[in-house]
Amino acid sequence: MPTCFVVQGFGKKTDYTDGRILDLDASYAVIKEAVEAAGLQCVRADEIIHSGAIDLPMYEQLLRADLVVADLSTYNVNAIFELGVRYGLRPHATIIVAEEGFKHPFDVSHIAITPYKHLGEDIGRKEAERFKRVLVERISAIVAGGNTDSPVYTFLHQLEPPRNRAERLIAEAAACAIPNPAAPAPVAAAEGADALTSKLLLETALAKINPPEGQPSDFGGAKTLLEMVRAKRPHDHFILQQLALATYKSKQPTPLAALQAAREVLLTIDPMSTNDPETLGIWGAVHKRLWDLDPQPAHLAASINAYSRGFYLKQDYYNGINFAVLLELRALLSARAGERDEAIADKVLARRVREEVLGYMLPQMAEKAELPVDKRYWALASMWEVNVGLGRDDEAAKWEQAARDLQSPDWMLQSTEEQLVRVRKNQAELAQALG
Repeated sequence: MPTCFVVQGFGKKTDYTDGRILDLDASYAVIKEAVEAAGLQCVRADEIIHSGAIDLPMYEQLLRADLVVADLSTYNVNAIFELGVRYGLRPHATIIVAEEGFKHPFDVSHIAITPYKHLGEDIGRKEAERFKRVLVERISAIVAGGNTDSPVYTFLHQLEPPRNRAERLIAEAAACAIPNPAAPAPVAAAEGADALTSKLLLETALAKINPPEGQPSDFGGAKTLLEMVRAKRPHDHFILQQLALATYKSKQPTPLAALQAAREVLLTIDPMSTNDPETLGIWGAVHKRLWDLDPQPAHLAASINAYSRGFYLKQDYYNGINFAVLLELRALLSARAGERDEAIADKVLARRVREEVLGYMLPQMAEKAELPVDKRYWALASMWEVNVGLGRDDEAAKWEQAARDLQSPDWMLQSTEEQLVRVRKNQAELAQALG
């Protein structure tokens, strides 16, 4: 979905030119309604989930957002600064709005500003409806038209918008794909360029999946780049594994559609008969999430089968802890169906699997300190989860603190916390069902 970033102050602010107090949250409510009515996702800086300073996601939004709406009411210096940054980064799709009492400074007197009116601190119903209607029309026209509205790009015709490394690689790859009859490139050189481009695209995609500390993951961007690499290396299992991961993690266009698309990617590397634990782990994850959205027995069976095979092949913590969680889920379903013996068998097996995971991991934990942060996080989080599953709360708390101290990407911690909710819920309901 296209995105809109709203540049604006928060809450009640004083316009020091006339002493009036304006409730900018009321203004934002109308702007957001208009943006969403025009078919865009709307966000303001205070709604961005981030760790550390807001500067990075704010600049990312100013560069990447399909539309920026800048509200200059109360002469907010930050808003004016961010508007200038946007004008320097993007040639089009920027709208300025301001409360009607705003007096145009000289440098923006020639730029169109859409006015709206506050009645006291708030916006009246009729004015809100009028302002929303006008904004929807302007947004639809500007997004569809693609006309330059930045004064920077209007007067400096030779400028080109900035592109990051991945975008440059995409453009270069596209250019290389267009044959030039006047100067055909040698085959060996072309193949070398393709290999280099694929390598750089892959590195960029992996960095989007596991970004540096404090930056959010961009699974949608990673998926786009990995699809380009896949076109050049269609039988590379690692590329297909990472593409499936990025696809289901992107949740685009919907979580269910993303999972189904990831499943189709994995089918090309025969997950039902493979001995690759990485493929089995991702296949298990996709079907576990499919079960959550569409609880069909086939999804649960496929996930348990994949995690079981992956665990006994690799004797690893990832497949092992997920295998244990789903064994307890199957035990709960069996108990509810009156199949007590089956439920107890799966409950006991789940505990044994967790004990095996501990047996594999404990001797290796000192070595895990040398691993990259993302791999170290999963090792610590797995120790946390296994101890929760075994009811060893003191040990679980120790490993939890160690995992949190790494400050890994938010999606990693969120994934662990979701799994722990599942573990505690299943165990509590299983205990109740078994009496």
